[in-house]
Amino acid sequence: MKAMVLVGADQPLTLQAVDKPSLATGEALVQIKAAALNRRDYWITIGKYAGIKYPTILGSDGAGVVTEVGPDTDPYWLGKEVIINPGHEWGDHPAYQGKDFKIMGLPEDGSMAEYVKVKTEYLQAKPAHLTFEQAAAIPLAGLTAYRALFTKGGAKAGNKVLIVGAGAGTGTFAVQFAVAAGCQVFVTSGSGEKIERARQLGAAAGVNYKAQDWAEELKHLAGGFDVIIDSALGKDFAKVPGLCNPGARIVFFGATAGNIPELDARTLFAKQIQLLGTMMGTPDDFTAMLNLVNEHQIVPVVDEVFPLEDAQKAVDKMGSSSQFGKLVLRVS
Repeated sequence: MKAMVLVGADQPLTLQAVDKPSLATGEALVQIKAAALNRRDYWITIGKYAGIKYPTILGSDGAGVVTEVGPDTDPYWLGKEVIINPGHEWGDHPAYQGKDFKIMGLPEDGSMAEYVKVKTEYLQAKPAHLTFEQAAAIPLAGLTAYRALFTKGGAKAGNKVLIVGAGAGTGTFAVQFAVAAGCQVFVTSGSGEKIERARQLGAAAGVNYKAQDWAEELKHLAGGFDVIIDSALGKDFAKVPGLCNPGARIVFFGATAGNIPELDARTLFAKQIQLLGTMMGTPDDFTAMLNLVNEHQIVPVVDEVFPLEDAQKAVDKMGSSSQFGKLVLRVS
């Protein structure tokens, strides 16, 4: 089969012929129709991610058709259009992942290939209202956003929700999911165009975080927030607790702008604010997320679709952070 292979840090992804995976009991072979990029793919290509091995086939997101199943494996999935849960071996505790948890696309080969092998327990039916390219955009970012908003953040109808960094894949999903749940949604972005696009997805308003008074402007617009979703952190995070309503939940899952700065502890305990870390999600989170997508006929935001052989161009675009929504590869 053909696959995009990473042979080393700061080396371009190259299209190569590699062996098609062989299957064990409980596994299925998925012919990938579309794959999508995540920020982790970019970090891996520049050598800034834990546990990197070379050569490797990246890609945590994929949608396609099951063409084979392993020996003594239920043939139910044969011929089915599927979407893949990229979080494997979560463990026994729903509150956190176990020591064996792993994400498809490293250490095991991922979806930037014509075929990928997956345990059948990680397969779900592709939402019927979506194309393969749209469905492939969902898994990692959609799961992360869902768990941050609902499992950890407890967002519900009527809550005021702030999404910090609305242009990323997780940010666009968080906007769509929160709007679907009946929340009043506000966003930040470094781009006025991205704020306007978030408004088109249902956000009530947004502010540019490059402005000196962005926090004051948000407070003027919203009054205060019940749930804040942040994947950037950095020095400006110190202003976030001041935007919270009493009992608010601040959920974070990344640190692209740096670590958590010194915070005013008095604000945290006086308002009984919760700081909650999260990462990916459980199989139950993944199922619930897809149920939300199907119930509300949510269509993921796809910024651009590239042919598989142009995967490096997609990685380069992700490195520039110029996209709004997901970058997708059409595989076959």
